[in-house]
Amino acid sequence: MSLTSAQKFLWVLAGVASLAFVWLLLWSDYRADRARTDNDPAFVAAFELTDHQGVVRTEEDFSGRWMLVFFGFSNCPDVCPTTLSEVAAVMDGLGDNAARVQPIFITIDPERDTPMALAEFVPLFDANIIGLTGTPEQIAATSETFPIFFERIEEATAPDGYTMGHTSHLFLFDPEAGFADSWPYGTSAEEILADLEERI
Repeated sequence: MSLTSAQKFLWVLAGVASLAFVWLLLWSDYRADRARTDNDPAFVAAFELTDHQGVVRTEEDFSGRWMLVFFGFSNCPDVCPTTLSEVAAVMDGLGDNAARVQPIFITIDPERDTPMALAEFVPLFDANIIGLTGTPEQIAATSETFPIFFERIEEATAPDGYTMGHTSHLFLFDPEAGFADSWPYGTSAEEILADLEERI
């Protein structure tokens, strides 16, 4: 195989891999949208992870409160900080009702997002956001209970040489940890707040 043919072959492989990755992201967002419209009662929040203060947490710790749950990672350049800023604005907008809602950030990058790293990251947005992490196995198990997708992507210019692709929906769970709603990336804090206020 000539060098030119080999290069073409590698470009084709890269193109196929890129298309597959985009398809997986779209599929996971589609699953989240389906969960929103179907309101499947079997879809509940379930996790056992360590918070940014080193305390093991499960969904039962937040029983009686609504949960706003977002999956991301602290080295995320845009989607995660934007969404967490929207969550902070929602919490501010709730006023006295903020005590009825628990915002939660679950990392999909446990290799870097230790409790100490999350302790520095989540308070940048809102003091009430709880950051959760765990072993890679715990994070994988948690992701299976939510309609989310995530993947490590090697990228030379990113911190530590890699970044993460992931579902960008913000999820809402009711006081019994049952799925209630979700919003795609780009939904304004005003829209989320209006939806939430109608429920609580």
